Amino acid sequence: MTVGLFIPCYVNQLYPKAAIATLRLLQRLGVEVVYPPKQTCCGQPMANSGFEHLTQGCNDRFIENFAGFDYIVAPSASCVLHVKDHLHAPGQEEEAERIRGRIYELVEFLTDVLNVENLPARFPHKVGIHQSCHGLRGLHLAQMSELNATPFSKPAQLLGMVEGLELVTLDRPDDCCGFGGTFCVAEEAVSVKMGKDRVRDHAKNGAEYITSADMSCLMHLEGILHRNGSAVKVVHIAEILNAGY
Repeated sequence: MTVGLFIPCYVNQLYPKAAIATLRLLQRLGVEVVYPPKQTCCGQPMANSGFEHLTQGCNDRFIENFAGFDYIVAPSASCVLHVKDHLHAPGQEEEAERIRGRIYELVEFLTDVLNVENLPARFPHKVGIHQSCHGLRGLHLAQMSELNATPFSKPAQLLGMVEGLELVTLDRPDDCCGFGGTFCVAEEAVSVKMGKDRVRDHAKNGAEYITSADMSCLMHLEGILHRNGSAVKVVHIAEILNAGY
């Protein structure tokens, strides 16, 4: 099995530790990982701003970099969902369709493709899970709490394998953090208030760390935590699952 590692722009520029942890974790699990060095933005920021018609160059470059892999894996639910829903290319539509069906967010790849049942790692801290909107409602990484359906959580399933880790129970487990890509720019005040509510829920219930499959959400929450002088930290789930190695 050969996996193409897709690292989103903001992770590459601001949170490289999450990218490195993703690479090392996959390698520990016996996956052959290739990082295409010419990869760039998937086009999500433009599409979110109403300019999807300007993203064809991003689509073409994505296909150029990731064609031919058995799977493509990324530590970002939002970028993966964008590719799944929006990758198209006139003249290359067959390959675009293949990529749309072969790209996975890291957590779902570990649970749904590799079927990981044992993951040696140690992280002796109280951790709260932030369910990103794209991960929860787009990729179905967990069951939405407002539905009358059997609950499940793929992030919690993996974190339950980590020695010493204690998951905290949140009052509102599915709330949006307020980041929403360009929403936090266009609606700054609302975005900040939503982020403060999300941070307060984690702190109230004793979380030392907030984790997620989306570093973009964590970036938003980290800014609020920093401005509040909070001792609560953020960490991508890949870093926890690879902790101690």
